[in-house]
Amino acid sequence: MISFSLNGKTVTTDVPSETPLLWVVRDVFQLKGSKFGCGVGLCGACTMHVEGEAVRTCILAIEDVADKNVTTIEGLGTREDPHPLQESWVAQSVPQCGYCQSGQIMSAAALLSQNPKPTDTDIDAAMKGNICRCGTYGRIRQAIHATANAGEKS
Repeated sequence: MISFSLNGKTVTTDVPSETPLLWVVRDVFQLKGSKFGCGVGLCGACTMHVEGEAVRTCILAIEDVADKNVTTIEGLGTREDPHPLQESWVAQSVPQCGYCQSGQIMSAAALLSQNPKPTDTDIDAAMKGNICRCGTYGRIRQAIHATANAGEKS
């Protein structure tokens, strides 16, 4: 049995210890926001936070998150109470096909938690591991800046 915190709630599972976190979250706990993309940790569609760090969960074994805090896109914000990045994403018309967006937002949230006023260079470096097939990189950068600037005003 492996226990960990999933979006603030302690959960336990008895899946094989080498099962990737992505599949445990999607198949056992039915949180479908994080996506399977490449399966080798290169595209970022599966990005979640483990202890506040953005990680690729398609290659992270469930045993590696035992007793740790995991946050998915569902834990970042809700439809009723969206995270500021989710609001900026909509305001900047970032989503196109939408497939990569949860991973993009999770990487952006990790960036802003560590660097609340990132430069374009900081954003490009932090987001380079997240691939968007629709090519919305310019809008992603604008949404991150908008969120940072909104946080600066509050």
